[in-house]
Amino acid sequence: MVKNIKTALSVLISLFPALFFSQEIKQMTVDEVAQLAIQNHQQLKVSAQNIDIAKQQKDITKLQKLPTITASTSQFYLGNVMAIDKDFSNSTTIPMPHYGSSYGVQATQLIFKGGLVNKSIELAGLREQLSELDFESRKQDIKFLVISNYLDIYKILNQEVVIQNNKKLAQERLKNIQKFYQQGMVTRNEVIRGELAIKNLEQGMLTLVNNRKILNYNLNIALGLNSDTQIIPVENLGNKETGIGMEHYLNLAHDSNPQMRSAQTNIAVADKNIEIIKTDKMPTLSGFGGYTLQRPITTRNPVLDMYSSGWQGGVSLSYNIDNLYKTKKRVKLGELQKNQANDAMTLVQQNLDMSVNAAYTKYQEAIQQTAILNDAKSLADENYKITEAKYLNQLAVQAEMIDAQLQKLQSELDLANAEINVLYQYYNLLKSTGTL
Repeated sequence: MVKNIKTALSVLISLFPALFFSQEIKQMTVDEVAQLAIQNHQQLKVSAQNIDIAKQQKDITKLQKLPTITASTSQFYLGNVMAIDKDFSNSTTIPMPHYGSSYGVQATQLIFKGGLVNKSIELAGLREQLSELDFESRKQDIKFLVISNYLDIYKILNQEVVIQNNKKLAQERLKNIQKFYQQGMVTRNEVIRGELAIKNLEQGMLTLVNNRKILNYNLNIALGLNSDTQIIPVENLGNKETGIGMEHYLNLAHDSNPQMRSAQTNIAVADKNIEIIKTDKMPTLSGFGGYTLQRPITTRNPVLDMYSSGWQGGVSLSYNIDNLYKTKKRVKLGELQKNQANDAMTLVQQNLDMSVNAAYTKYQEAIQQTAILNDAKSLADENYKITEAKYLNQLAVQAEMIDAQLQKLQSELDLANAEINVLYQYYNLLKSTGTL
């Protein structure tokens, strides 16, 4: 069936180019479609920026290891000083240099805070991993979306081939009916029935062509191709990995699915958050140093209009005593968040197991349905040939002939759709494991 459809498809393209776009025709496999989607889909470009943002935030966190350095200056007007007796009876004005200025440089370096800086960098690294896993999850969604559109185009092309073949049969039958009519063997309504059958097939073909154009346009946008490029699927419709059991796919999902890995990373984030909270129980030890330059010198009388300079260096030790009772509450909150992350991972695993089970079951069903429909097509073909022979020998009426053709047409469409559905269910199974 697959080989016949591909051969007929080639004939269809050559004989009926109006059914296809007049622009570039591009044959593509599923892998080629998926790779182009990863490279060009706009949603993935937006999601990739989240990774860059997370990396930049990690680099910013690393800056905490560097010393804090401040430089300051002030320029000011210094007024005269008025000296007043204790009983406010007399006052004396002391002239001052009116222009004043100061300059200073101060540096501080955190020496110890219970590993706060390193733990903050590690937490930023975990958040970077989460952004990467989110990107991987979006890649799975986008790949499955474009593959679904690709397979829908494949399905429509196969349906067009089936309808075109049946139209040829209907046209041949109409010629025979017209001969019978000219010989007076049948009435005009038999000819009308044959013509209506062809019109119905043409109407179905028109709908398929327009649906394919819509899908093709959307897929071109997603893949970054020219909007009028005609995509022709050439993927092999053979069964994929039919002998591997569900246990394999379950293990694959537990190990590889981005949602599962994100849930595990969220637990690590909760652990790291608890470690950071506990650093509040530790004292803060910092080193500092500075240099100042200031004028005028007002610490003596008379005031000197000169610069005074000095420097200092040392260490400072501080401890927030209130953290002894405040940190316990924050640690408790962190532990509750970790418990929530553990339960969330269990929920993710359960949902994955159900998703993989459903996808695997549907994949096996699609394979079995294809075998059943292949037998049904053989029976419909045989019924059509028998009915056609009876009709040509005036042993069957036109209604029986139309019923036989409809059964043949439906069986061929069902089989064509079933073969595509096998591929769809296979890729859906891979998506459920996170390995599409």
